[in-house]
Amino acid sequence: MGLARGRIIVYYDGACPSCIKDRQNYERLAGKNGDGVLWVDITGKDDELLACGIDPHKALTELHIKDESQKIRSELDAYIVLMSKVLILKPLAWFIGLPVIRPLLSRLYHRQVNRRLRRDNRL
Repeated sequence: MGLARGRIIVYYDGACPSCIKDRQNYERLAGKNGDGVLWVDITGKDDELLACGIDPHKALTELHIKDESQKIRSELDAYIVLMSKVLILKPLAWFIGLPVIRPLLSRLYHRQVNRRLRRDNRL
């Protein structure tokens, strides 16, 4: 999980079919802008995550990225950074960052992820 200066590193759950589909959709929408994103499958990489300062359990339950300035961002902050890089997704990034929307969406996001992980016997 080496350093990729100037790029966003996305730590995603490669054992999750919907996460893989989300990645493919993002890459399709991003087009050439997607070249600035490095995707790293976190499956079985707990030691590497810890070395990056990411709790492996949190990495499983929340999206984590390392932004261009090498700062780790998680959950909706990570989604906002990613979406802001794609013209068509910028309005959505702005919308999910709204103070009224953000907490509601966060609860919904965690509920959905935890349900999926329990269903797959991974939580």
